[in-house]
Amino acid sequence: MNVVFRVDSSVTIGTGHVMRCLTLANQLKKQVNADVSFICRDLEGNLIHFIKDNGFRVLVLPKIQINKADRLAIFQWYEKNWKQDVYETQFLFKKYNFSIDLLVVDHYGLDSKWESKIKPFSKKIMVIDDLANRKHVCDFLLDQNWHLNYQKRYQHLVSPECKQLLGPNYVLLREEFIVASRQKRIRDGKIRNILVFFGGTDHTNETIKTLNAMALLENNIKVNVVVGSSNKRKHEIREYCDRYLNFFFHCQVSNMAELMNEADLAIGAGGTTTWERCYLGLPSITIIVADNQIELTDSVSKFGATINLGFSDEVTSDQIFEAVKDLIEHPKKVQLLSERASKLVNHKIVNTYPVVKVIMEELK
Repeated sequence: MNVVFRVDSSVTIGTGHVMRCLTLANQLKKQVNADVSFICRDLEGNLIHFIKDNGFRVLVLPKIQINKADRLAIFQWYEKNWKQDVYETQFLFKKYNFSIDLLVVDHYGLDSKWESKIKPFSKKIMVIDDLANRKHVCDFLLDQNWHLNYQKRYQHLVSPECKQLLGPNYVLLREEFIVASRQKRIRDGKIRNILVFFGGTDHTNETIKTLNAMALLENNIKVNVVVGSSNKRKHEIREYCDRYLNFFFHCQVSNMAELMNEADLAIGAGGTTTWERCYLGLPSITIIVADNQIELTDSVSKFGATINLGFSDEVTSDQIFEAVKDLIEHPKKVQLLSERASKLVNHKIVNTYPVVKVIMEELK
């Protein structure tokens, strides 16, 4: 079974798309011995070497010229130049004589126009999305997020024949989380250990903002600080942590599930990490760092599974400190956050690799 992923990562795009694709790639490799390749564009802050380090082949698309100061510039480029991306992707298919059983597309810049042109090259196409803002031509659509109307979000964006995998029961979790869930802690609401993680790039610099708040707390609280290798301020963050005996710096970790299990509270961004926290019942404070996190974070917050401080531009260190201080003083609030978070993910379903099951049933 040959599987190809079309996904990008960069300073502005972030690392979440690649990380969830790697999770699915590893599941397919483990469960059905799939031969997996990635096609990625050479963008600033990409994870191409990280994908290779995980044992997968990467075919690289050429660099492009974009306005680095504009967060939306990369997606505007794809909107105008999607035909170029199709041509370059098709060229790689032909060059390496790919016979593709499944093409997985996880990219906000690509839509039905791109997918229609690429469809003849693959038996099946799977799209991973969470925006529900454009049409798709695909056989499967995965949106692992929970929204108030999540079952109807794509009814006018895909064909009736498309198999829709919607909601957190289809969440893609790395094997380390499935293992960690077997030793999941029963939390008493007391905060002794705080985990700070704002994704692989943290382009809005929330980590430093949060550390300024953590520095105001009692020093008997352990603070684990995790950054990705693409974080431009990782050296500054490491130096900051070195100044405090209770701050511990971690870069591009492979034991995130262990750190989450040890934590009593997490402070971080929305997105994929939301489901990792919920799966382990980890209480959290969420700061929104991108538009695509607004609806998800708001829904999870209304369910009572996280505290939503709002968009990063409007959140200060003082607000973070006050939110943490309130939870320290009210352990029952922390316990309730944990209980509500756990209810959003059905462990019995997630632990059976439901996405891989659906893919294999359809391909057979």
